[in-house]
Amino acid sequence: MMIKQNFVEYFENSIKHNWELPALTNYQGETLTYAQVGLKIKKIHCIFKKNNVKKGDKIALIGKNNSNWAIVYLATVTYGAVIVPLLQDFPKNDIHHIINHSEAIVLFISKPIFEKIDVPEINNVKTIFSLENFSILKTNDKNVETSLIEAEEYCSKIKLTPENFTLEKIRNNDLLGILYTSGTSGFSKGVMLSHNNLAANIRYAQENFKVNKGDRIVSFLPLAHAYGCAFEFLWPFTKGCHITFLGKIPSPQIIIKAFQEIKPKIILAVPLVLEKVYKNKIKPILQTKKVQILTKIPFLNKIIYKKFLDNLKESFGGQFDEVVLGGAALSKEAEMFFHKIKFPYTIGYGMTECAPLVSYSPWHKTKMFSTGVVVDTLEVKIDSDDQYNTVGEILVRGENVMIGYYKNEEATAKSIDKDGWLHTGDLGLIDENNCIFIKGRSKSMILGPSGQNIYPEEIEAKINNLPFVTESLVVEKTGKLHALIVPDYDFIEEKGIDKERFEFEMLNNRNLLNQDLPNYMKISKFEIRKEEFEKTPKKSIKRFLYTILSNN
Repeated sequence: MMIKQNFVEYFENSIKHNWELPALTNYQGETLTYAQVGLKIKKIHCIFKKNNVKKGDKIALIGKNNSNWAIVYLATVTYGAVIVPLLQDFPKNDIHHIINHSEAIVLFISKPIFEKIDVPEINNVKTIFSLENFSILKTNDKNVETSLIEAEEYCSKIKLTPENFTLEKIRNNDLLGILYTSGTSGFSKGVMLSHNNLAANIRYAQENFKVNKGDRIVSFLPLAHAYGCAFEFLWPFTKGCHITFLGKIPSPQIIIKAFQEIKPKIILAVPLVLEKVYKNKIKPILQTKKVQILTKIPFLNKIIYKKFLDNLKESFGGQFDEVVLGGAALSKEAEMFFHKIKFPYTIGYGMTECAPLVSYSPWHKTKMFSTGVVVDTLEVKIDSDDQYNTVGEILVRGENVMIGYYKNEEATAKSIDKDGWLHTGDLGLIDENNCIFIKGRSKSMILGPSGQNIYPEEIEAKINNLPFVTESLVVEKTGKLHALIVPDYDFIEEKGIDKERFEFEMLNNRNLLNQDLPNYMKISKFEIRKEEFEKTPKKSIKRFLYTILSNN
């Protein structure tokens, strides 16, 4: 079953109907109108055609959030090719592996990342283009230079207007993109998303999120991830919004500064942004004796809470209708406070395999500690005897669910059962209105500071190969990654290694490890354990025991 709305038509219609409006801006840089975006899409289509790129061919894309990234994405998927977006933080070996595994034949890459990779390690790519200006960085096709000249000539001759601008219709059941949830060869799973998967997300957002043409959006979540791509770029583009790409490493301070300058209409974020504001700005004031006394007085507490609300709204730009959080749970303490002062936040639930949305409710209808109601293109059920009262795995089925994992039938069969139910790996309950309450993660994924997915098993595999290590477990503590290490005590004793030498070797181990990891996956501390981890009968570490301990 497919939804009636066509993914490519969403973008054709938006470009035609918002022709003169600003579409894409690089923060503190140039702005492109919808007409200019349309022309650049046509130019890249021309380059693809001249270079014999066919529908279904894979196009890899890696670089920071910016207008050219967005244009390559749109040009690829509206041509009928398959986009393969990579996180720019991936180490070079992961970049090589993903490009090779996806069988991409063209690569668009920012120059700083291009200078770090080993081009001979990439197998199928015929041409590498600069993401900065679409110039050729490397090619083994002598016709590519000619095709760029012809594309420039073509674009200088055609006179695009809203009336004659068209994009070729692509069927909704065609493959749109392959999103890799991690980089290394032992863990990489390429999520295959169809045009229908993304169209279903856009249709839902158009009908349930309130924005109008000309409204401003700040894009700071990684565009290579489904959440940021769908809701900070694709959906607002279809509504005629003006999207500003932050581009910089998005610390809460930089994000708040951009919000105050741009004044977005709706804000998409990860919980960490709100939690840091609460912890660093609000909680210290709440803990002062004066405020503690005043908030206990019925009339005065309303004035104080209103003051908090006004200041908080102003710090986020003052013109937004709602802050939509996703990717992880908001701390209960922070959520209770934001709920008390009536701050317009809501928490959604999604995963890459659903492109990404599973559930959402607007802020004034959401239930505290829930992730909203399942979207109308999905069914949900809990794998338990009583899905309203007994926690079980959350299962979903419908239009948003991926095609499967690329070249990995075994992983696909484990995730999607014979009846079409996607096993999310998350634990929860639902109520009679299909409102989802997540009670735990049976997956071990950790959300990075800017929305990156961190799979601790990847890091643990590297740690366990280091000298003097028997086994390890990576956990999150106060927003940083710690590795719990069980040393190989027999080997240490055999070699006669003293405490000082051991501590030196562990420090060296951590430095070596971090050299091979992107910044958001670096380990801030090794914690040495005297006893091995508690395990299941299958000899798997009872990860949840140590995750709970790390959060207390």
